[in-house]
Amino acid sequence: MAVINITSENYEEEVMKSDKPVLLDFWAVWCGPCQMLSPLVDEVAEEVSDVKVGKINVDEEPNLAAKFSVMGVPTLALVKNGEVDKTSVGFIPKEEILAFIK
Repeated sequence: MAVINITSENYEEEVMKSDKPVLLDFWAVWCGPCQMLSPLVDEVAEEVSDVKVGKINVDEEPNLAAKFSVMGVPTLALVKNGEVDKTSVGFIPKEEILAFIK
């Protein structure tokens, strides 16, 4: 499944009303670890069909970053039924991303 760019405009529909868990990748252009994590998140999105994957640019969507209390990037958040199930801050390898969403 393709990665969805999450914005304030589509957040409600894509995340809060999703019938699947949603993995959110909070990132920034200037963040080195984010650039390392991003292709891994893309791979996970292609391999896993039971989880929706979205990315949120914290510089373009500061309100969404604040809603999730993102203090550092990259931050991954798993949202189930409109509630944050768990979060992870910092770079993690692909195997840990897959374990994180299970």
